Amino acid sequence: MKLLVTGGAGYVGSVVAARLLETGHEVVVLDNCSTGKASSVPDGAELVRASLRTGAAEVLGRGGFDAVLHFAAKSVTGESVRDPALYWDQNLGESLALFDAMRRHDVLRIVFSSTAATYGTPERTPIEETAPTRPVSPYGATKLAIDTALASFAELHGFAAVSLRYFNVAGAYGPFGERHDPETHLIANVLKVALGGAESVSVFGTDYPTPDGTCVRDYIHVVDLAEAHLLALAAAAPGRHQIFNLGTGSGNSVYEVIDMCREVIGRPIPVVTEPRREGDPTTLVASAELIRRELGWRPARDLREMVADAWAFAQKEAEA
Repeated sequence: MKLLVTGGAGYVGSVVAARLLETGHEVVVLDNCSTGKASSVPDGAELVRASLRTGAAEVLGRGGFDAVLHFAAKSVTGESVRDPALYWDQNLGESLALFDAMRRHDVLRIVFSSTAATYGTPERTPIEETAPTRPVSPYGATKLAIDTALASFAELHGFAAVSLRYFNVAGAYGPFGERHDPETHLIANVLKVALGGAESVSVFGTDYPTPDGTCVRDYIHVVDLAEAHLLALAAAAPGRHQIFNLGTGSGNSVYEVIDMCREVIGRPIPVVTEPRREGDPTTLVASAELIRRELGWRPARDLREMVADAWAFAQKEAEA
């Protein structure tokens, strides 16, 4: 298939683009490179540097596209609280421009990178797709709005749409890994300390009702995530919007993740404890039973592999 990958210069988008190329697809990446990096686009993919508003209609107008995989988004929760207008404009506004271009050029198949932030603070865990959606940040709210828009486009325009709601993504795939600036993900920040880029890693809150007092999150390897996108692409059905959670069904605390990093890296990782961050739920763990039953997907890589792959990538980045 000929595929448009929006946000393919970013972390998850670049890994998915690489896997798509390896499985024989033709890939065009649309990314303005405001946060992604052109060097992250895999060899063999064409890069079009433009926003969705200015570039989607032009690229899809070339013809021959079979589907879209949509990763382009602003994704820092704290920034969304400070500047919600930016997130509504960039996430929802740009997505609507993409969907309209798809409709006009009859490219109706799409897999969307959604998020567990659409659920907000869950009533129970593991979180199922039927759980109430009550996002606590503009980031989560914009992603939920995009999910809602896709449901409408599926009903009214025959879109074959799948939203994948994932939790904490980690790991790397060869030369493709996390290159965020600023970095907000725990494992990447621990690796930064190990490489001498920071003195310590901050732990926000140690008084949660968990075994060690720190938050628990569901971590998934970026390659497992990519495989789910390939399955979703094949399973998307015209006139239907499907939502699947991606996770492991179990979680690791902040301290457990840091300890695993220490074990894999073989270096001390100093920790500084800080007050809780407002809006941080105690536990976020996904039930992935639905996608397992319907698409046959299950994660194959554990936390140790996530850290080991991310560490290998980080060391190569530091040497470059």
